[in-house]
Amino acid sequence: MTASGRWQDLAARMGSGAVMLGIGLAAVYAGGDVFHVFVAVICGVMIWELVRMLAPDVPAVAWQLGGLAGVVVLVAIYLPPAFALPMLIAPALVGISQLPGNRTLYMVFTLLVLLAGFGMMSVRDDFGFVWMLWLASAVVVTDVAGYFAGRLMGGPKFWPRVSPKKTWSGTVAGWIAAGLVGLIFAWQTKAGFELVGISVAISMASQIGDIAESAVKRKMSVKDASDLIPGHGGLLDRFDGMLGASVFLLLTGRFIAFPPGL
Repeated sequence: MTASGRWQDLAARMGSGAVMLGIGLAAVYAGGDVFHVFVAVICGVMIWELVRMLAPDVPAVAWQLGGLAGVVVLVAIYLPPAFALPMLIAPALVGISQLPGNRTLYMVFTLLVLLAGFGMMSVRDDFGFVWMLWLASAVVVTDVAGYFAGRLMGGPKFWPRVSPKKTWSGTVAGWIAAGLVGLIFAWQTKAGFELVGISVAISMASQIGDIAESAVKRKMSVKDASDLIPGHGGLLDRFDGMLGASVFLLLTGRFIAFPPGL
């Protein structure tokens, strides 16, 4: 690949990324109902994109299941967890009778998306702006460091059949960058040094989310989940890492006494 070809998507990615960053930061800072609605819309759109990939011949079903998912995750955050959990699982089951195929993929990814959305809202509600910013920062620097390191250093591919552009150099660079984010937040918040290890684990979980979404796209022979975001594809393409990271923190936060040392 030539140098110009290697960076041909950079301008579009940076422009769209700046807009998304601004909107996301504003929503995270606002918190409360604003952030809840923001996350619910994102979850709904991601399910819409998912169904369009898995069942392109039934576009009306994509709108229905996307709308259902957005409403469910928005309502769930205002309920006690015992009642929120069955609501979050329900859309994954509803789609079984609506899709002509790929039902297992739909169920798994829908559950992942809704748990991730619930997890993000819980982090903001329970721990505040700083810790939601830490989570988002760890995921973003993993993606950014992986993008630049992979294109600058190249080297062996991570899993070429599923994600042909992902390299080991970019993967490891993402871990290092997330570890540095953890070190900065540990210093600023007086949290324990364990935050560095947690941040690296968050980075790895975000990469698992990215790889899982890439595997779905490869199976369905599509390049992007949608074309909503210039240079980035769809919301599912941009938030796949956050899905893995958020679900990981939701499931392990109790065991690692998050935030560590506070």
